[in-house]
Amino acid sequence: MTNALIADRDRFAASHPEKRVTVNGREWGMIAAGEAGPALVLIPGTLGRADIFWQQIEALRGRVRILSLSYPSTGGIVEWADDLAELMRRQNMDTATVLGSSLGGYLAQYFAAAHADRTERLIAANTLHSVEAIQQRPPYNSDLDGGPIEELRAGFGRGLTAWGETHPEQSDLVEMLMAEQGGRIPEPELRSRLKALKHGPELPPPGIPADRIVTIEGDDDPLVPPDMRDAVRKRLKPAVAYQFAWGGHFPYVVRPTEYTTLLEEQLGLELTGEGWGEGRARSK
Repeated sequence: MTNALIADRDRFAASHPEKRVTVNGREWGMIAAGEAGPALVLIPGTLGRADIFWQQIEALRGRVRILSLSYPSTGGIVEWADDLAELMRRQNMDTATVLGSSLGGYLAQYFAAAHADRTERLIAANTLHSVEAIQQRPPYNSDLDGGPIEELRAGFGRGLTAWGETHPEQSDLVEMLMAEQGGRIPEPELRSRLKALKHGPELPPPGIPADRIVTIEGDDDPLVPPDMRDAVRKRLKPAVAYQFAWGGHFPYVVRPTEYTTLLEEQLGLELTGEGWGEGRARSK
């Protein structure tokens, strides 16, 4: 049976291949799209490359200048934040709405504090507020430098398999993520993503006012428990907190219309979707 998500993503990837660019000695992957409109930076989580946001890129590229990223194989949160500022400069983005999911959400929060002058808006999605306890949790409690990559990949595989068994309607997503962790994300890049969180810095206070901060979360997110979601909101005090009733850790993949709608709202664009459906938003 054809996996519709993978087929559609691969179609997009063939027409929008990653460009490899070196910043401060680190090689990033990037997809740049759109020539006019507000600027939007998209930062994936551990199991995504720049093209994992393909549905949002295609929906917005005619109205938004987009920079979507894949992580390098070296460096960490602090270095990557400085690299991002330089990548934005090269794309002539003085400021941008910066959306990061999961690992990307942690980086986006750090970036908004370290480079507030370049952050028009922060959107912290399906993410965490602290890495204080993460070192005791798998796979972060493993030897991320010398441990067998097969063991690290197998750990992701077990978690994805369990999610697929309880959510068979998301089997296409699980298969796509299995391919990402199984080799589409090269070993050095996968290790660097894990180490970035394991050794991540404490987040500084937000560098921009709360009325320019947004959060996104999912009621059924298997990786970000309710107490962590609450802690993210307590720390950031967002002007708007979007809450998906379902969509797991990857609502931008499995609920692309609703996800695009919230981006249109935040970027001040005309809404093209059908609204929230089973998702819901709450404002403070």
